[in-house]
Amino acid sequence: MRTRTIEVKGMSCNHCVQSVTRALSGIEGLTNVKVDLTFGTATYDETKPVADDVVKAAIERIGFTAGNYR
Repeated sequence: MRTRTIEVKGMSCNHCVQSVTRALSGIEGLTNVKVDLTFGTATYDETKPVADDVVKAAIERIGFTAGNYR
């Protein structure tokens, strides 16, 4: 298992945080999703490899911009 953190741009409220959390939690292989509004990031654990493009697409599908991994 590895932990990843990705930038999420465009979040402005707790509803945004909940939306990103839901979107990432719905991806098979991702657990312990934590979205931080202040830092504009989403951190999650991978229980199996998940392609970066899959995560970025889930973020962008709900109207936010996926940035770089940290």
